[in-house]
Amino acid sequence: MTNSFQRAIAKPLSAILVASALGLPSVAFAEKAYLEITLKVDSQDRAAAGAIYSKFKKPFLAKVPGAKSKELLIRDDDVQVLHGFATRKQAEAYLSSDLFTKDVVVSLKPLLKADPEVRIYSAD
Repeated sequence: MTNSFQRAIAKPLSAILVASALGLPSVAFAEKAYLEITLKVDSQDRAAAGAIYSKFKKPFLAKVPGAKSKELLIRDDDVQVLHGFATRKQAEAYLSSDLFTKDVVVSLKPLLKADPEVRIYSAD
């Protein structure tokens, strides 16, 4: 390495190391979580499932603590709803919320051909 290259990276690199040593929060290491719910729905019922998704998307984003995003993924074999949360604990809490248990589940139940698969993923 040349001296000019070393000087060019030394200052920014030392600032990063100092910030890391001080324990300053970093966006790169912020906790995130995703709740993935896979639903077995017949192809002729997918429009109805999409309408239920649309009906509850805004209340989910506005009222559920930690809610960051909600996406509908339609595949040949099933439908998935991917929910983004600030933390895993908030994703877990949503599964026992009134919005989920009394509204979403009750609305989807007539369309389901099998029990939903529920998974929670943590991400950095």
